[in-house]
Amino acid sequence: MPVLCGGAESEAGIPKAPSDERRRGAMEELEHTCPQPRLTLTAPAPFADETSCQCRAPHEKLTIAQARLGTPVDRPVRVYADGIFDLFHSGHARALMQAKTLFPNSYLLVGVCSDELTHNFKGFTVMNENERYDAVQHCRYVDEVVRNAPWTLTPEFLEKHKIDFVAHDDIPYSSAGSDDVYKHIKEAGMFVPTQRTEGISTSDIITRIVRDYDVYARRNLQRGYTAKELNVSFINEKKYRFQNQVDKMKEKVKNVEEKSKEFVNKVEEKSHDLIQKWEEKSREFIGNFLELFGPDGALLSVTYEPTPATPSNTESSCSLFPRGEISHSDSEYSA
Repeated sequence: MPVLCGGAESEAGIPKAPSDERRRGAMEELEHTCPQPRLTLTAPAPFADETSCQCRAPHEKLTIAQARLGTPVDRPVRVYADGIFDLFHSGHARALMQAKTLFPNSYLLVGVCSDELTHNFKGFTVMNENERYDAVQHCRYVDEVVRNAPWTLTPEFLEKHKIDFVAHDDIPYSSAGSDDVYKHIKEAGMFVPTQRTEGISTSDIITRIVRDYDVYARRNLQRGYTAKELNVSFINEKKYRFQNQVDKMKEKVKNVEEKSKEFVNKVEEKSHDLIQKWEEKSREFIGNFLELFGPDGALLSVTYEPTPATPSNTESSCSLFPRGEISHSDSEYSA
């Protein structure tokens, strides 16, 4: 039944009903205008302060079961994950991949804490905040990056970014005087756990660098970094440079040894070939020589094929060998 507006009367003194257009505007529900997940990965994820969610539609609270069924259909489920992301590695990427794939239609916001907060609550970082923002921004699973993210999530922050769920590993994160900074998120039913990747972490990477510090310092000195840039003392610099020279000499000696071995191998191969050929020729020579003798050891007749001769030497050759052959009786060479 139309609502009559008091004070607005018709010509007959009857209050007028509002127009159809006004009535539709009052009853129409607001549509969601939440940003959608990125479909093309040709650019880094935007920053939240550059593309904040201005949706004015009611953001109804969801249960995890509802979100896993793909509801609501008119907007994505907004999932938030935060961290330091220093020395961004595969463990970070896997955690964000899990957060992104928790629900069928997810929009992943990733909060990155600033240098000031991190240094106060956790410790010094290798990468500065802008480098860490940039690293997360180029992860394929991230839809939006929140710079200068808070250390503890407040209701105001959750409402501002219209966050449905918070994703993080389930290990209690004690910090800032709390046994678990995500305790209130878990109690509100907004926490969704992810799994840590074993064997890789920022601390593990830093431990490897510290353990093999001498190797990395020597390598970077050799690449052109100065001792000042590497924070290496004068004595250690000379020691590292001397060790580099020793390594170069070892490498040269190793190369000479390999080349010598290669040369010796080639000589041995050629020697084997020569010996094999000599043995074949020697057997052939001995066989031909033995054919000159009969079974009793007597030398058989040897026939010489006359070679073409010039008139000048024909006479001499004929006088020496009248019939072109030499024949000896067995009695002349009998033993």
